[in-house]
Amino acid sequence: MARIGLFFGTNTGKTRKVAKMIKKRFDDDTMADALNVNRATAEDVAQYQYLIIGTPTLGDGQLPGLSADCENESWEEFLPKLQGVDFTGKTVAIFGLGDQVGYAAEFLDAMGLLNDFLVERGAKMVGAWPTEGYEFEHSEAVVDGKFVGLALDLDNQSGLTEERLSTWLQLIAPDFDLSL
Repeated sequence: MARIGLFFGTNTGKTRKVAKMIKKRFDDDTMADALNVNRATAEDVAQYQYLIIGTPTLGDGQLPGLSADCENESWEEFLPKLQGVDFTGKTVAIFGLGDQVGYAAEFLDAMGLLNDFLVERGAKMVGAWPTEGYEFEHSEAVVDGKFVGLALDLDNQSGLTEERLSTWLQLIAPDFDLSL
């Protein structure tokens, strides 16, 4: 079994694309294949000590899911299944996708919602990311002046994705016992 679980929710497939970009950098012993949470179980998540999770923010700062007009279930429906999972001792890094121009008042809010959920259950969150280089009005994903995870805007800054992803993976590498 791989050491690191890689889970994502998506609506348009962009978050899946980023999850696959992450997976490509690691062998199967290090990182599991990216798994959409609409196909995952709580046991799938609970088996890992190290987790990387991704989410887009939809609409008015929502997690992806049926109430956000997604075609399939996603984080909104999966989080209740994780209610009983104890994340104490687990190291978790989050990446989020958002549109800082079209949704400047709720940029990456879903990443903040996931972070809060995991922190409440004892997870050690790593991978905080600077807010410099982004233009937005408000984000629930900003804590102590930084995003709680990697902030990506494939709509307006797609050219920065590879560089940001590489830098972030180097940032979390010590916490995940990774050699890059």
